[in-house]
Parts: sequence; C-alpha cells; structure tokens
Amino acid sequence: MSGESEDGRHSEATGGRGLYGDYISNPLMSNDASDWSALHDAAIHGNLLSLQQLIRQGQRVNLLTMNWVTPLHEACLGRHASCAKYLLEHGAKVNEVTIDWKTPLYNACCSGSADCVKVLLQNGAKPLEECDLASPIHEAAKRGHTGCVEMLLNHGMEIECNNKYMGTPFYVACENQRMDSVKKLLALGSNVNTAKNLESPLHVAAKSSNMELATILLEHGARIDSRNADGKRPVELASPNSSLEKLLLQWEGTDKELLDS
Repeated sequence: MSGESEDGRHSEATGGRGLYGDYISNPLMSNDASDWSALHDAAIHGNLLSLQQLIRQGQRVNLLTMNWVTPLHEACLGRHASCAKYLLEHGAKVNEVTIDWKTPLYNACCSGSADCVKVLLQNGAKPLEECDLASPIHEAAKRGHTGCVEMLLNHGMEIECNNKYMGTPFYVACENQRMDSVKKLLALGSNVNTAKNLESPLHVAAKSSNMELATILLEHGARIDSRNADGKRPVELASPNSSLEKLLLQWEGTDKELLDS
C-alpha cells in the first residue's frame, strides 16, 4: 500500500501525526506507553503477518502512544479490517479513546471502511460518540461514507442525533455538500428542516450557491420561509440575479399561492 491514500489519511496517520497531532518520545513514561511502535506501524500498513509475529513475541495489544493511540486505532484508520479483527481477538479495547476522544470506530468512519465498522460493532463498539467533538456518524456523513452511516443507523444510532457543535448528520452532509450522504440520509428518513442555530440546510445551500442541493431539499419539503439567526430567508442569502435566487423566488411564489388558495 502506498504512503498516500484518499483524503491524505494514510500520510496523516503514518508516524502518528495529522489526525492525532504531534507526539514525542518520553523515556519517563510507563511501559504501557510509547512514541511509535512496530505494532502501530504494522497496523496502519495492514501488515497482518508482522502484527501476528509481534503479538506472539509479547508486544502489548493495547500499547499507547503519548496521544493514547492504540494499534486498533491505526488499523481502522488504515482500513485494515483483518488487522482490526486480529487485534480484537487478542484483547484490543474496542472503545479506547485517544487524547482528543477519537475511538477506533471514529477512525473507521474517517477512512470510510465499512468492513472495519462492521468488525468493531460486532465486538461491542458504541455507535454513540464519546464526545461531541468526535462523532463517528457525523464524520461518516461529512465525508460521504454512506455505507458507514447506514451501518451505524442499523446498530441503534439515531438518525436525528443532534450534536451541539455540528447539528445532525444530515446538516453536516449539507454543510459539506456531500450529495451522496444527503441522498442516503433523506432516503433513510432525515428531517430536511432540522437547523443548527436556526440555520437550515436550505440556508446552507443558498449560501454555498449549490443548485443541486437546494433543488433536492425543496423537493423533499424544505421550508422556503425559514429564517436564520439574522432573520434572513434562504433567498436573501443567494447571489443576486443567480439561477438559485430565481429558483427560490419561484418556490416562494408557489408557497404563497398555496397559502392564499
């Protein structure tokens, strides 16, 4: 596997930097912590034979970096379900959190590995986030990993789980203009009008000049007259004289005609 992959996640993870921030070696730390171990390296690169050999030689399965990253975190970030499964079979902690509250499940959703998500859930991973800043389903929706989203929902995650920092998974999908996630979540029953701080998904579409997003939201019942925290309707956020502004004005007229009839 090359040193670079989709979204740069592999280069971020290699050496323990990027997703977790930088960490340095500290010889005063306990034997349960390390800077970067051969076990972490085997996990992130999907080298199952090396992983097996290291564990047989006595390497701790739950060996931590200074940022509390385990080999299981790395296997999931690298999309290596076979390594994740082997680590779990040998005592890896499925819900272990890093220093910034990221679980192996969060990493699997970052990388878009539905296979890793499945293995983790089968071994007791909690779909609900440990912290509002690190939500697996929001991360999957944000990146367009619809298989991960659907799997989490099938294991008890609420489709309208409202994170105080990010809103709902549907709102996050709209905010990041991930039409794959938008369509999947709508098909699964997401509320098209759930806002974050009074900012509706349609406001988001208007601000980003995304005609496709605005159209699908309107077709699924988005409120054309909703107002954000500044009292503005979606049409007031669209670029003047744009096709999107014309579309929103047409829908406003249609809504008004229906109300007057």
